[in-house]
Amino acid sequence: MPVVGIRQLARNASAIIRDVSKTRMPTIVTDRGKPVGVIYPFDAEDLEDYVLANAPEYVARRAQADRDIAEGRTFSLEEALARLEAEDKATSSPSKKAPSG
Repeated sequence: MPVVGIRQLARNASAIIRDVSKTRMPTIVTDRGKPVGVIYPFDAEDLEDYVLANAPEYVARRAQADRDIAEGRTFSLEEALARLEAEDKATSSPSKKAPSG
């Protein structure tokens, strides 16, 4: 994986970005030899996935799900569907008939 220093990136940003885009290879950015970031190639289709996968709410929920699984707090698909059906029934309002006339 290519590595560029932060000064080199500052001087040649356009060329480095074009190279990442062309080669589709991520490039590590360093500051005084220590990694501080990555220039990662992606297109418009990848953007939504990236944003969603890194949204704080999603990351927190995913971490909680991992803890739940590790602690055995799970239930079957059938139970999940039953719970959703019960919630649906509890929150749905009675249907109103249109006035006849």
